[in-house]
Amino acid sequence: MRIEVLKSKIHRAKITQAELHYVGSITIDEALMEAANFIEGEKVTVVNVNNGERLETYVIKGARNTGTVCLNGPAARKAQVGDIVIIISYASMDFEEAKQFKPWIIFPDPDNKLN
Repeated sequence: MRIEVLKSKIHRAKITQAELHYVGSITIDEALMEAANFIEGEKVTVVNVNNGERLETYVIKGARNTGTVCLNGPAARKAQVGDIVIIISYASMDFEEAKQFKPWIIFPDPDNKLN
């Protein structure tokens, strides 16, 4: 049996931009992506702590060490600059493997920097 489990999470990042007129996605600082083990094009769920919105999109690599977390395209309507979000990805794996798996979880500071 295979199940889906938490693979990676950026917990409580701040939205720094919202670009409505852009092909849809979420742009994330490359340093945050690496720390959370996200890759460009990976499907993610974005949960907005401020308003309860949830959406699925894919990751675009942003400039390293800028703190960028930008919702693009229609997703830009789901958050405002300054909103706090949780960015989550999942992986499908064997049930027994999942019992041993440890996800990558990062907690950026209020400026979306790693401590």
